[in-house]
Amino acid sequence: EVQLVESGGGSVQAGGSLRLSCTASGLTRNNYVLGWFRQDPGKEREGVACIERLSNSPYYADFVKGRFTVSSDYDKGTVWLEMSRLKPEDTAMYYCAADWDGAPDSCEDYSLWKYWGQGTQVTVSS
Repeated sequence: EVQLVESGGGSVQAGGSLRLSCTASGLTRNNYVLGWFRQDPGKEREGVACIERLSNSPYYADFVKGRFTVSSDYDKGTVWLEMSRLKPEDTAMYYCAADWDGAPDSCEDYSLWKYWGQGTQVTVSS
């Protein structure tokens, strides 16, 4: 069974930075995708950044391009989300997700993803 555990959330002022980490276990196949999603109460979950193991190709939602960076150490089963120039609208619960199939642009549809972490809260104050 795949398990995902996030860490690194917290509170920061606008313009600041945070680094989220997700440690995955049970990813035993040769290829998979890892992703970060976020959800604010009352809103639909949205993809932030995703990365595929074999190609190491990242995908970024338009609203984070140039500010966030996704990376992974596949040997350790860890994926990070480096967030900089944070804005109040980045405030949300951030979730790590994994799935066996799919390209990085499956980030656009959270319903395609099979495995989810519990989430870590990010709060950005103005």
